[in-house]
Amino acid sequence: MKIFRTLHGPGENSEEWLVETGETKVPPGIQRPPGASPAAMGDAAGLDLTAADLSGADFGGGMLAETVLRDAVLVGTDLYRCHREGAVLDGADLTGACLIKAVLDEASLRGAKLDRADLGSAELAGTDVRGGSLRGARLNAAALLGTLFQGADLTGASVKETSFSAVVDEHTVVQGLSGSVYGPMTVESGEQRREISGRELELWLNSRGADVRVIDPASREITYYAKIGDGYPRSSPRGIVRRRFLDGVAYDEAFTRNLRWEPTEYLRLYELGHNDVDHVEITEEEADAFVAAVTAKLRERP
Repeated sequence: MKIFRTLHGPGENSEEWLVETGETKVPPGIQRPPGASPAAMGDAAGLDLTAADLSGADFGGGMLAETVLRDAVLVGTDLYRCHREGAVLDGADLTGACLIKAVLDEASLRGAKLDRADLGSAELAGTDVRGGSLRGARLNAAALLGTLFQGADLTGASVKETSFSAVVDEHTVVQGLSGSVYGPMTVESGEQRREISGRELELWLNSRGADVRVIDPASREITYYAKIGDGYPRSSPRGIVRRRFLDGVAYDEAFTRNLRWEPTEYLRLYELGHNDVDHVEITEEEADAFVAAVTAKLRERP
């Protein structure tokens, strides 16, 4: 039986909307706070949910674009692959939330609390996180492109191959920030901004208590492979994969229909004899051509 409950936003223009209650699919490691009501929620785009308590809710894969969640409580909420472009979450509490692969481009999270939140592979292009708290947050492989971190607290946060093209200032706290990043980063001082990269970026972070290595893009060791077979020649393979080495550790990824590189077990299974699909090594130029062709084809579809 499906049971529904009604949520009302506190604003005078808020809408009444229904959500199906049931078991929330909370990812491993995310604990639902005591007493939180589980709720599976889908499309809440454009709603005004100011100050709403949605702790432990499941928005996984949902649409929250331009939703107003100012001062909302989203402790332990599942926002996996959730779209929140342009959403307003100023002052919201997302402690321990799962934001893996979430899209937060142009969203506003000024003063938001993201302590211990997992933003692995999340996209935050142009996102405003000024004055936010990300203590102990996981930012591994996140795309922080033009993300505003002035006055933000990144104490104890982790990064791994993170695109850290963010904007920081002298009030940004990076004590205990650890891992690896790609630059460049922009440092704001008064009305001036200065872009730093490489060794200078590394020194700026580590002199403030971080333990971060800046990756030189030119030094990356990547090998590309095309999956071939009957009807799938090298020039038009069924797919491509790549193997990257970082600190001697191999990371295998496939270019997927999500138009991004994502982890794959294909090469390891092939090496163990568990995969019948063959492959050949290709050049970076061939891989780039495949990515461009697939991207153009998928974006043509309605």
